[in-house]
Amino acid sequence: MEIGGTESMVAGAFVSGLLFALLAAGLQRRVGWVAAWSWCGLAWWLVVIALVTLVPLYGIDLAVPAETRSDTCSLDYGGPAPEGFWIFSGGQRLLNTALFVPAGALLVVASARWRIGWVMAPLGLFALAAYSLMIELVQLELARIDRACDVTDLVDNVIGAAIGFAAGLLLSVVLRPWRRR
Repeated sequence: MEIGGTESMVAGAFVSGLLFALLAAGLQRRVGWVAAWSWCGLAWWLVVIALVTLVPLYGIDLAVPAETRSDTCSLDYGGPAPEGFWIFSGGQRLLNTALFVPAGALLVVASARWRIGWVMAPLGLFALAAYSLMIELVQLELARIDRACDVTDLVDNVIGAAIGFAAGLLLSVVLRPWRRR
């Protein structure tokens, strides 16, 4: 049985996107359209991040045991990163940064609905950093998915989330999610 490849990533993103869109449509009467779509968009984007970072780039055979496995994450900041994917020509570092920008922005817009959002949003930024760390640790433990644990990825992801956080502050002023309608 083989799994992986960009087809699996796209299919997973599409199916989960449909499910979260249905959920947002159902929630918008209760919390307003901005809050409903931003919360569901954030949840969907976290799924997309997991798909892009944890699904093997090429199909792998699960019946074949992993023979080699690194014991530690690479601490070589800016070290040997591949050129990236066909999606972005700027390389893997740009992709890692860009991948977390929507999550940071959606986090702020979703949190701005409530007064406690001033506390939730910064805590959510730390949660996004922890999510990135968790992904890197999973990549370290699962040698079969042919991904590498790298501190550069973690830093790039957090920078992307922070850029998205700043963009989310601007979007919140424009969208004003504290208004129900």
